Amino acid sequence: MIRLHVPQPLSSSAALAPTLDQSRYLTQVMRLKAGDDLLVFNGRNGEWRCTVAEVLKKGVILRAEEQVRPQTFGPDLELIVAVVKKARVETIVEKAAELGARRVRLVLTKRTNADRIRLDRLDAIAEEAAEQTGRMDVPVVDDPIKLDALLDGWKTGRRLMFCDETGGAPAVSSLRDAGEGPWSILIGPEGGFSPEEGERLRSLPFTIAVSLGPRILRADTAAIAAMTLWQAAVGDWER
Repeated sequence: MIRLHVPQPLSSSAALAPTLDQSRYLTQVMRLKAGDDLLVFNGRNGEWRCTVAEVLKKGVILRAEEQVRPQTFGPDLELIVAVVKKARVETIVEKAAELGARRVRLVLTKRTNADRIRLDRLDAIAEEAAEQTGRMDVPVVDDPIKLDALLDGWKTGRRLMFCDETGGAPAVSSLRDAGEGPWSILIGPEGGFSPEEGERLRSLPFTIAVSLGPRILRADTAAIAAMTLWQAAVGDWER
């Protein structure tokens, strides 16, 4: 069944007005008509079965009928990635949403060399991925900030999995001993972290350096691999 993310509150008999683009998708692409059902979620009130109540010249009106799933959230996982080329950032955001990240944080490093970032485009990609994967929320995508500023403002209690491409770090499977809780995964730029950045990351008490294997991975591949291995080690895949 079609799933749609909306910002409005969801409750019994609530009337919902999707955006114009969403309405076009429902009526022109998926060919829904009055009386047809779909699933709707907003990240707060669970997932609801809704009915197309009215098809207008510009838009549709939906009516919430019943809650089919209560609100749930996956593990508290952030993906932090150095800004790379636009197409690769878009892939990273899409796969982060599919793999269960709650947030994607973009950082600027000393070796960052990338295109201009359009957050509205990335938000739309995250929303579409959430709709397709069945998750009950949409990950937040943050404005890029400098890596030093990110580390200076680090929250106590959150651990950072630093994907170290220089060699010598243990495999991701070592995370099983670190346990659950809030986690972040940090992926560097295509040229890697500078020596100064790498030294600082290794010195931080909340950082755990891990290896993604013997091959040098592109940023988008590294993000997918790291999240997959993290989910298998300490995430919610075995529950």
